[in-house]
Amino acid sequence: MHKIYIDEGSFNLNYQIPQIVYSTLISSIINAIIKFLSLSEKKIIEIKKIKDIKIIDDKLKEILRILKIKFSCFYLIAFIFLSCFWFYIICFCGIYVNTQIFLLKDSIISFCLSFLNPFAIYLIPAIFRICSLKAKKGDKECLYKFSNLF
Repeated sequence: MHKIYIDEGSFNLNYQIPQIVYSTLISSIINAIIKFLSLSEKKIIEIKKIKDIKIIDDKLKEILRILKIKFSCFYLIAFIFLSCFWFYIICFCGIYVNTQIFLLKDSIISFCLSFLNPFAIYLIPAIFRICSLKAKKGDKECLYKFSNLF
């Protein structure tokens, strides 16, 4: 707030970039936690791989119990996060009425940055993998291993 006051209300992108990056990193961590709690396809694939029907019944009961716990935690944590975020934004915008435009600009930039993040995560390893697979002699094995690591 002090920096906005010093800049006389002008939007200073250089000053905002670290804050935008921090918020993107924090939201990525929260997103990873929520994905862990909400996605269940690995458990369903486990059931599909089992051939014996007697084992499937026991495994199914166990997996259903685990999924109920994970989904309950997911809804509880999501509700707590949304409530806290809502409360913070309401209080912030109520106290700092003139900074609502800055909050909106920062939110839009962070939102757009979150769309660019998957390109970096998935496109760069794909480029290395394509280059290694197109090599005629097979001498680009290190690129393939690097793409797996990345």
